[in-house]
Amino acid sequence: MRPERRGEWGPGSGGRGCTSMKRQFLWMLLALGMSVPGWAQTRYILRPTSPAVLGDVAQKHGLTVVEPIDSEGSVYVVTAASSRKPKQVEDEVGDDSAEVSGIELDQKTGLPELSQSTAAILDQLPPASTISYYGSNVLGFYTTQPAVGLIRLADAQTTFGTLGAGVVAVIDTGIDPTHPVLARSIVPGYDFVNNLAGPASEWIDLTAYNRRVLQGSSPVVTSKETVAMVSQSTAAILDQSTAAILDYQHMPKAFGHGTMVAGVVHLVAPTAQIMPLKAFRGDGTANLSDILRAVYYAADHGAHVINMSFTLTKPSVELGNAIDYAQGMNAICVAAAGNDRKAKVGNPANLPYVMGVASTSDKDQRSWFTSYGAGVFLAAPGEGIVTTYPGQNYAEATGTSFSAPLVAGAAALTVQVQPAIGFSDSSAALANTKKIRAAGLGYGRLDVYSAIGAMTGSE
Repeated sequence: MRPERRGEWGPGSGGRGCTSMKRQFLWMLLALGMSVPGWAQTRYILRPTSPAVLGDVAQKHGLTVVEPIDSEGSVYVVTAASSRKPKQVEDEVGDDSAEVSGIELDQKTGLPELSQSTAAILDQLPPASTISYYGSNVLGFYTTQPAVGLIRLADAQTTFGTLGAGVVAVIDTGIDPTHPVLARSIVPGYDFVNNLAGPASEWIDLTAYNRRVLQGSSPVVTSKETVAMVSQSTAAILDQSTAAILDYQHMPKAFGHGTMVAGVVHLVAPTAQIMPLKAFRGDGTANLSDILRAVYYAADHGAHVINMSFTLTKPSVELGNAIDYAQGMNAICVAAAGNDRKAKVGNPANLPYVMGVASTSDKDQRSWFTSYGAGVFLAAPGEGIVTTYPGQNYAEATGTSFSAPLVAGAAALTVQVQPAIGFSDSSAALANTKKIRAAGLGYGRLDVYSAIGAMTGSE
C-alpha cells in the first residue's frame, strides 16, 4: 500500500484533506501580508518559520505575498521592489532567523537545448510502417529504434510482463492531450504558467495559424516522409503538406518538448499513466516557483514517479526541500543531467533522492554533449530518439531531456513489480546496468531487463 497522502491545498485540490477553515486562515494571512506593489517587483521564494508569522514578516521587510507554493502553507512566492538588490533583500530577510527559515530569488531557468541538423535523419529510418503498440497504432520505428534494443526493453516486456504501472508526472512544457499514442494514458494535470487545471495543453503556446496546421496534419503514419526543423533543437517528422506551410518563424523553440518527453515515458511504460504538469512556457523558460508548485502538486496528487527534464541555472535550497517532500510521499524522482559537456551536474539531478541521468550514444559511448560526473546516477540513450510530437506527429530528439524519461519509464516498471516501492528500492533495482567504459556515468547505462530481473530474482 502507498503511504497516506498529506492534506492538500492548492490548485485542483478540491479541499481533500484540508479544511476550509485552514484555507481561509491561510488566505487571511496572505491578505494581511499584502503591501502596495511598486511599479517593478522582483520575485522571491520565502519560507517563514510558521504561517502565523507570514503577515508580520511581509510588513516588516516590505514584501508583497503573492501565493503559497505548497499545500501546507510552508513556502510562498513574495515580491519586493526591484530597486532593492536581490542580495540585499535575501540578506536582510534571511537574517530574521526568528521568523524566517529561508529566502531565495525566484530564478528563471530554461530547458536544455541542442542545435541539430536534419542531415541523414530520414536515411537512418527504415521504411515507414504502422504497428499496434498496446492499444495504439504507432510509427514502427518508434518501438524498434536502437535505444529500445540497447536497454533490452522488449526482452523485459516479454519475459517479465512489465508494461508499467502508477502515475508518472512530467514537469515540462505541457502535452498534446489528443495525441493518439498518448491520449489514453493521460490523467488530469495542471498548467502552472496559466493557472489552469486539466490537460496542461501545449497548444496554448502556438499561434492560431500554426495550431490549425499542426492539428490538421495527416494521421497516416506512412505518409510522414519529410523532416522539418520546427525549432533549432527539434526535427519533426511531418507530412509534406504540413512541412510546406508551417510558419516556422513563430514556432516557440521548446514547443513539443513535453509531448516528446511523455512519448519516451510511454514507450518504456505503455500501461503507466502520465500526469502533465506545465511549468515551462513554449519558449522553454520557467520560474522556479512554478517548478516547485509542480513538484508539490505531483507528490500530493499521487504521482509514483516524477520526471524532470531540465536543469536549473543556479542551485536552489527550496527545490531540495520540494524533492525531500516528494520522496517522503513515496515518489521516485528522475532528472536530466544537462547538456553542458562538463563534469558538472546541476539541480535537480545532483540532489539527494534524485536519479540524475546522463546520455549515451547508440555505440554505448558517453554522448559528446552530456554533463557527467558527481550527481549522475546512471546513463541512458539520448541521441536520435524518435518520439511523439504534437498534432499526431513524431520527432527526432537528442539530449539528456530524452535520456531521463527512459529511466522514469523504467521506474514505472519497478512500480508494477512492487506497487509500494519508493526511491531507495527503485534506484537499487535500476542500478543493475550495463557497465561501460566511459567515466562519470554513475552505475552505467540503463538495462531494463537486468533491473527487473534483479527485482524478480530472475537475473
